Amino acid sequence: MALTIRQLDQIIMSTSFLRPPSLLRLLGAWRAQDSAQPAYRQLAQALRMLVLDGRVGLNVRLPGERELAAALGLSRTTIAAAFDRLRDEGYLESRQGSGSVTRLPPGRVEPPQADIDMITGGNLLNWTHAALPAAPGVGRAMQAAVEALPAYLGDLGYDPLGLPVLRRAVAAHFDRRGCPTDADQIIITNGAQQGFSLLLHWLAGPGDRVVIDHPTYHNAIQALQRAHVVPVPVGLPAHGWDIDAMDAAFRQTAPRFAYLIADFHNPTGRSMDPATRRALVAAATRSHTPLVIDETMVAMGLDFAPPPPVAIHDPSGRQVITMGSASKIFWGGLRVGWIRADPQTVAALGRLRTTTDMASPVVEQLAVAHLIDADEGLGARADMLRGRRDHLLALLEQHLPHWRVESPAGGLSLWAELPRAEATALAALAESLGVRVAAGPRFGVSGAFERFLRLPFTLPEAQLAIGVERLVQADAHLHARTPRGRDSLALALEADRLI
Repeated sequence: MALTIRQLDQIIMSTSFLRPPSLLRLLGAWRAQDSAQPAYRQLAQALRMLVLDGRVGLNVRLPGERELAAALGLSRTTIAAAFDRLRDEGYLESRQGSGSVTRLPPGRVEPPQADIDMITGGNLLNWTHAALPAAPGVGRAMQAAVEALPAYLGDLGYDPLGLPVLRRAVAAHFDRRGCPTDADQIIITNGAQQGFSLLLHWLAGPGDRVVIDHPTYHNAIQALQRAHVVPVPVGLPAHGWDIDAMDAAFRQTAPRFAYLIADFHNPTGRSMDPATRRALVAAATRSHTPLVIDETMVAMGLDFAPPPPVAIHDPSGRQVITMGSASKIFWGGLRVGWIRADPQTVAALGRLRTTTDMASPVVEQLAVAHLIDADEGLGARADMLRGRRDHLLALLEQHLPHWRVESPAGGLSLWAELPRAEATALAALAESLGVRVAAGPRFGVSGAFERFLRLPFTLPEAQLAIGVERLVQADAHLHARTPRGRDSLALALEADRLI
């Protein structure tokens, strides 16, 4: 009988150890010198929010009291008092010889697993889709594909690796980005999601661990959990990626692979700089951890072009596997993606694929080959997206100034931080008022990110204004009905009652 994720978590009591430098980076400026609260209370509050936000995952062992006291310049008594408070609240569990491990208090529930992207009708504004309608050239590309189709009709149409013309086009695209690639390093898939499913099936099995940056793409988390694979979250600091923490997770948890979004990350929009990419590959190489890099958003740069692919730092060609897709840049309806890996891996994935769907549709592959060869990028849509991003930022600053939102360098959405852990309840109330939004826990594991919402800026400006207006109403309604201090479970139950 397959083990559930909860059972696996109980078996694996501590998946990783957080070293003091990484914890200090996550804490940031945690101590307010003008506060009347003692240092141990402020530290406990800061650590509690790291766990609630998912920046420190569950089952993570914190540094020892003596080690953390030295790193923070505090007395060991202060650290002990902060840890005692967290233990009393249920956020830490300590065992003799095992240190202090992060937990969630009993009674906190995980978010429901329903699909957040279901199609809706009526007057409900669906603000969950971080995607665009078809690019202007898609129609012409489909016409060109149909014109080219007769040359392929004499063949069977089954090619699990993909049409050679498209594999060459994708390889050339990597070449143009500074990453020399041959066509035999490319396999075509039915979107990046199928590519991830193939890699997951090939690289891992039930009970294995996979390191993820945290938060991350919600469908990747669901794919891991449905395969009974244990996600090992490594929290994203305020800026960039914590490679020291990633390195520690590689060494301590022996993952089968790591899944990361280095380019205009979904949902935060951040982009990994070249030095961090180099350090990431070096850490993965030392621990023999394959890297699966999701480049689905690579073309969505708004403030600058992305750095060269992570794969350029892998001279062996066997450490980094790259996934890409036509969905975000061209159109999700094309359902064409690709994987770049060494030729042996590509051949193995091709054999595995024959047990599922055999091949991708020929016409769509021909259309995507035409679009990639044209290499038009976002074009005029970049200006449109920048305008919508800036418009949404201005609306939030004007109407919800107590929310904290940074302008992303690219991607398709904002990652909005709320003052309190109430995203699920706020999303439930917002839907009752006519707008569906994606609460932060969708992008984390074990109920993390209750202080965050993902807000795409892909809708027209008039609809963005309606969405913000309804969020303002939900925010006011929530705080008018619920006294301060109630936890997120109580808030969610209140939201359900009001609906």
